[in-house]
Amino acid sequence: MSRIYTKTVLRAGLLAATCLTASPALAQESSVEDRLDRLEVLVEGLIERLDQQQGVNEAQQNEMREQSAALLEATQDLQTRQVELSEQIAVPQQAQDEGSNIGKTTFTYAGYVKLDAISQRTSGGQLPTGSILRDFLIPVAIPVGGEASGFDTDFSARQTRFLFKTATDVGTQHTLNSHIELDFNVTEGGDERISNSFTPRIRQAFITYDNWLFGQAWSTFMDVGALPDSLDFIGVTPGTPFDRQPLIRWTKGGLQLAIEQPETTVTTPEGARIEPGDDTLPDFVAKYNFVRDWGRLSAAGIVRTLKISDDDFGTGEDTALGYGVALSGKINVGPRDDFRFSASAGDGLGRYIGLNIVNDAALDAEGNLDPITTYAGFGAFRHLWSDQLRSNIGAAYFKADNPVLLTTDQVTDESWNAFGNLIWTPVDPLDIGIELMYAERALEDGRSGNLQRVQVSTRYNF
Repeated sequence: MSRIYTKTVLRAGLLAATCLTASPALAQESSVEDRLDRLEVLVEGLIERLDQQQGVNEAQQNEMREQSAALLEATQDLQTRQVELSEQIAVPQQAQDEGSNIGKTTFTYAGYVKLDAISQRTSGGQLPTGSILRDFLIPVAIPVGGEASGFDTDFSARQTRFLFKTATDVGTQHTLNSHIELDFNVTEGGDERISNSFTPRIRQAFITYDNWLFGQAWSTFMDVGALPDSLDFIGVTPGTPFDRQPLIRWTKGGLQLAIEQPETTVTTPEGARIEPGDDTLPDFVAKYNFVRDWGRLSAAGIVRTLKISDDDFGTGEDTALGYGVALSGKINVGPRDDFRFSASAGDGLGRYIGLNIVNDAALDAEGNLDPITTYAGFGAFRHLWSDQLRSNIGAAYFKADNPVLLTTDQVTDESWNAFGNLIWTPVDPLDIGIELMYAERALEDGRSGNLQRVQVSTRYNF
């Protein structure tokens, strides 16, 4: 509303009010004009005050609008950065996809609660009660040469797992993350009579800074993404590299280069295992991951220096070269199915394959190390019957070329297993499954033993 228009309206209103309220004696034109003149002066003063106040309000409103815009922009930038940090963490979340914040650090957690019910029998002797050997397949522990056992049944929640991840905002030019993961496997704990308590253990604990990883993680020689969807802890144990250890790894695109913890395992002339602990140089690993729409492939190579000292066997100091290669992957078969596989071979790879089925090297008569050659592989196929039902079948094989004159004929020559399962997902985070497994181990002297297992598992992923 303009100033002239405002004055006109006010003047007309005042005139009307005056005419209506004035007595006949005061209704003369001159008196009315005098009153209008006086009121007009008052109105002009009021309008000036209103104009001044309006200017102040507009300035305040403009300032408030500028502050709000700046605050909104800062909030949007903070939300965008938080999402970027959450993507660095890359942990599936059911409740909060963007994680939570403390200062500049975004954190998130995940894991699962799992119950396993396992009933199994072994042809060559009974596995000890309460032993971890009864919780998942460990090929070298399959009994050989004893009396066949009946079916032994155990319940366990030891595979329950928790992981915690963080991403700290150190600027857009760098990334700084951490990962801590715990479970209760392969640890001491309470008996099956009363408590069934088990000590937590570190699975993985590492820091990543840009392209670098420092800490304990899966060995670079191993391909976790190729492992099958099994109820057993590994599923294809005899045929796969499997190792977690402290390491330093550099990653650029698909290329990974790492130095990892060295540890030599030696078979004595009596067939026993010795861990000298005299290693000097780390294990060197290189791997390349090749990813396409049809799936992914990984090719890895490892070089090791095996070492013993004079105080280990009293035969002097010796070193030997260990090396190996591995090819693994996951191939999409149609829109719903996939095939996973791994093949590895080398000298002195013992502790990296099948949970250390055989050792890295044997000791000859002169006290020199003789690396043991191994071959291993597996294949597994997954089929989705529907969004809620899937099946997996798989098989694995391991073979060692033991120098029998140095190791005796009581060491493992070969091992293999096969499994099949059916897994139902009634709601997205919950899996209920049943799995059948058969596994066998044979010694160099020709004796063998087998394991037959039925496993039912329930797992809630969070």
